[in-house]
Amino acid sequence: MKRDKLDKEEQDLLASIEAGEWVSVPNVEEQIQHHREYARNTLKKDRRVNIRISSRDLEDIQTRAIEEGIPYQTLMASVLHKYVAGRLLDGKRDGKLLQPIS
Repeated sequence: MKRDKLDKEEQDLLASIEAGEWVSVPNVEEQIQHHREYARNTLKKDRRVNIRISSRDLEDIQTRAIEEGIPYQTLMASVLHKYVAGRLLDGKRDGKLLQPIS
């Protein structure tokens, strides 16, 4: 592989791999199946909701979705999922997790 075509991050990753710093996870097939199942269940959409939000917020969400290359409804569902799972980071607060209200 030609290193001159790799960016800095890719070069660092390749160097790390070549240095033997990466090891395969045990039971790789089991792990793959577990994550496939998790993704399938996470992406399963079986309910519909309607919400009212400001035009400005919707436009901002649509803009962000375009930047991410995904449909805005998918972005909204992802944000809600991360929030309820306790994995949503607040970038304006030093990356602290936003916790759902108990």
